[in-house]
Amino acid sequence: MDLAQWYGQMGQRLVEGHSLGFWNGALYDFYQSFLYGDRWKLYIQGLGVTLEATVLALLMGVVIGVAIAVIRSVHDQQRLAHRNPVLGFFDAVCKVYVTVIRGTPMMVQLLIMGFVVFKSSRNITLVAALSFSINSGAYTSEIIRGGLMSVDPGQMEAGRSLGMNYRQVMRFIVVPQAIKNILPALGNEFITLLKDTSIVTVIGGRDITKVALLIQGKTYGGFMSLFGVALVYLAMVMLFTWLLDILERRMRKSDQR
Repeated sequence: MDLAQWYGQMGQRLVEGHSLGFWNGALYDFYQSFLYGDRWKLYIQGLGVTLEATVLALLMGVVIGVAIAVIRSVHDQQRLAHRNPVLGFFDAVCKVYVTVIRGTPMMVQLLIMGFVVFKSSRNITLVAALSFSINSGAYTSEIIRGGLMSVDPGQMEAGRSLGMNYRQVMRFIVVPQAIKNILPALGNEFITLLKDTSIVTVIGGRDITKVALLIQGKTYGGFMSLFGVALVYLAMVMLFTWLLDILERRMRKSDQR
């Protein structure tokens, strides 16, 4: 007897009002949540949407974060009497941006982007990625800025005394140390971003969470589908955490040489 025949028999027993028992019931739920009608392919498609939104948001968020961090760091390092008014204007804009984004819920930002700003757009994944990147960029900018400010100011002065200009000091002395300081925090931000993409369903995104909810509506049982999605997210987070640990260990070894 193959699984399809077994599934049919179990379904008939349910129609007749018989109990399947714990193991048969669990296997029946698993079959109809993942195997029936090749539903596992829907999860793969949904996972692709999740990863696409995450990667796009990560790349755009890093660009936004770096730009804001550089503007604010350069402005903060200027002498009070010699500050550039144009740079001061952009610094004020960046402060407002960070305050607004960090002070409002991500879901509200996503709803505004999906149903107000880009309400006529059909590329929901791109709209979601843009919204997530704007949110992540605010947090990333503070992480990067904190890393740059954590480097001893005396190293900047030492580099300048050796004849290096500002860009050379930042490139060869400050930034390499800042990267090591901010790597754990950036890793946590990426993990948070990956998990937060599950709310793309509120604007109609067909990610892996949306697929699980659709299948739940067809099977009238959400345990297997939602539990499976939770395991997928857990596996991705554990994989990234493992890769991040490897990178951190290599950086620590380079410091000891």
